[in-house]
Amino acid sequence: MSELKYCQGPECHMHKTQDRIKGPKGNKTYQTRRRSSFYYGGGNFCSLWCQNNWFERFGNRAIDHFGRLTEAKHLTEHNAWYKDCDYDWRGGDNQYSNWRFINSITKEQRPLTEAQYDDSNYTLNTGE
Repeated sequence: MSELKYCQGPECHMHKTQDRIKGPKGNKTYQTRRRSSFYYGGGNFCSLWCQNNWFERFGNRAIDHFGRLTEAKHLTEHNAWYKDCDYDWRGGDNQYSNWRFINSITKEQRPLTEAQYDDSNYTLNTGE
């Protein structure tokens, strides 16, 4: 059985919906939603309302903590590589083939193995 977790929205308990009201008869209160999974904000929020409310309250602190951009980023031919593969619709069993890196600026293509394609750390990007 999966573990239940709480929505991280700072005002989730203030949004008056039927599924948030909990407690014994005569002593009911609105409570933060608790589920095994959520669909917003990487699985941390029950709704866009809660996600946006969290960002309004804590967004600046989070960006300052993890690193605020102080200059523009640039897409160059050195960091424009992305992974791609062809999908064969006629093959039936989700047949993928022709794994490759493509440079979105120069349009150069370099072949990959399936293992390299599946490795999320494997990249040709060398700069920012």
